[in-house]
Amino acid sequence: MSGYLTTHVLDTARGCPASGLTIDLYRIEGDTRTHLRSLVTNSDGRTDEQILPAEEFSLGTYELVFHAGTYLDAIGTPPEEPRFLDVIPLRFGMSEAAHYHVPLLLSPFGYSTYRGS
Repeated sequence: MSGYLTTHVLDTARGCPASGLTIDLYRIEGDTRTHLRSLVTNSDGRTDEQILPAEEFSLGTYELVFHAGTYLDAIGTPPEEPRFLDVIPLRFGMSEAAHYHVPLLLSPFGYSTYRGS
């Protein structure tokens, strides 16, 4: 079995998927942060492809960066300067070859995440 990584972003303030939100994936090795890819969420708040597909999967530390401020601007959330939540980095480890699902529950003033299935 090979591992892979997916995500899902839900806009909890509006009660719907967060469509059009940009996500960057980085691999972390010591002090080195390597950008692997950028994806945008679809109408279901998911990416059209796995964030990290099985053929590229390896154990280690990763970071998903969710561009929440740009998304909130695009949907017309009243602006503030600076915006309370702009860029949300989530750093996590993948220690086994499995499906890792790292969702983000987002509102303009808070967020949460967990290891999903």
